[in-house]
Amino acid sequence: MPLIKRWLEYLGGQGIRYSHSVHHREETAIATAEAERMPAHALAKTVVYKGDTGFGLAVVAADELVDLEKVRRLLGLSHIRLAREEELARLFPDCELGAMPPFGDGSEMPVIVDTAMARDFIAFTIATHRDVVRIRFSDFALLANPKVATIALSEIYV
Repeated sequence: MPLIKRWLEYLGGQGIRYSHSVHHREETAIATAEAERMPAHALAKTVVYKGDTGFGLAVVAADELVDLEKVRRLLGLSHIRLAREEELARLFPDCELGAMPPFGDGSEMPVIVDTAMARDFIAFTIATHRDVVRIRFSDFALLANPKVATIALSEIYV
C-alpha cells in the first residue's frame, strides 16, 4: 500500500474532511510551501523531540524553528532534545524521514502547537515529501489534542 493511502484512510476513518495535493518532491518545509504556492508561514512543520517522559511532537510554521527550551518549560520536562533519525524511522515507519504528520496516528505522543498555527485550517506534509493535506484546525485538535502555546523562536530563518 502506498505510504499516503494509509494516512488518508486513517483521516477518512476518523471522519475528517480533508483536501490533498501532490507536488514534486521537496527536501525542506519552506520548499514544500513554495511548491504548494502558499506562504511558508501557512504550512505546518512537525518536529519530534525526546524528553524525560518520552517522545512528543512540536508543530511550528515551515519558516520557524522550535524553541526547545520553551517546550521543555511548558511541559515541565527536566531535559529535551531533538529525536534522532533512527528514532524517527522507528516511530513513523509509514513516513519518509521528515514527512511525519503532526498528530502521530493517534499515538500517545503529546503534541504542542505554536499559536501562529492555530487558525481555521492547518496544512502539513503527510507520509511523503510530495503530499500535503489541509484540514480544519478543530478536526486536527480532535486527532491530536494539542497544547497551544508560543513555541517558535523569535528569529525566522530562510
